[in-house]
Amino acid sequence: MGYSRLELHGKVAVVIGGTSGIGQVLARGLAEAGADVVPSGRRLEQIQAVAREIEGIGRRSLCTPCDVTNRVTLERLLSAVLEGLGKVDILVNSAGFNLRAPSLQFSETDWNRLMDTNLTGTLRACQVFGAHMIGRHYGRIINIASLASFLALNEVAAYCASKAGVASVTKSLAIEWARHGVCVNAIAPGYFRTPLTEKVVVGTAREKEILMRTPMQRFGELDELVGAAIFLASDAASFVTGTLLSVDGGYLASGVNA
Repeated sequence: MGYSRLELHGKVAVVIGGTSGIGQVLARGLAEAGADVVPSGRRLEQIQAVAREIEGIGRRSLCTPCDVTNRVTLERLLSAVLEGLGKVDILVNSAGFNLRAPSLQFSETDWNRLMDTNLTGTLRACQVFGAHMIGRHYGRIINIASLASFLALNEVAAYCASKAGVASVTKSLAIEWARHGVCVNAIAPGYFRTPLTEKVVVGTAREKEILMRTPMQRFGELDELVGAAIFLASDAASFVTGTLLSVDGGYLASGVNA
């Protein structure tokens, strides 16, 4: 079988927020596509569990915690990967969280904490790892955006603002770093089946609205995000930068569905 530009053999990927949810699924998917993958987050025991999973696929991994609100820990993670695996070709920024509350009741403390993780944390990681990639004149950065990068979602103003910011930062870094061989893109997931959606969405009026506005009339499965990540991480995407790739079952395209 001939060489495929979608293969990731010989590549080293770092997935921040790679110990749960979307990040964990993408870490495993990149490993299955051939990359050595370093998942990271704040909890060492979770990192170790995902690293063992990656090593079970036959890829190399490392266990170094980081916190996107602390630049020193990101620098420490980069140093550990360079020492252990020699380089970083791919960075996935998947650390983030959401808080729901009416905007009149949303505290500045919660606003600042969410922004510092979702938006500024993404920028910090891009700066730390992007400097290494620029020096090598090669890199693939994949940020995790959201439908909230494009649309307002009820009672999550801070989250929407943070994800709109992620979209803007993605495009800004893409045009700055394109001349240095670094492609910066984002995946914008729609509504996916996760333990959280099972708990707080299924069986509610919100589920009914989501399914009505999603032409495929279902939630996505997390594994359905992997193909987009492999593509954006690969040499097949060498002329793709500044793009937000929506994986949403047609949600953003939806107008009248009946």
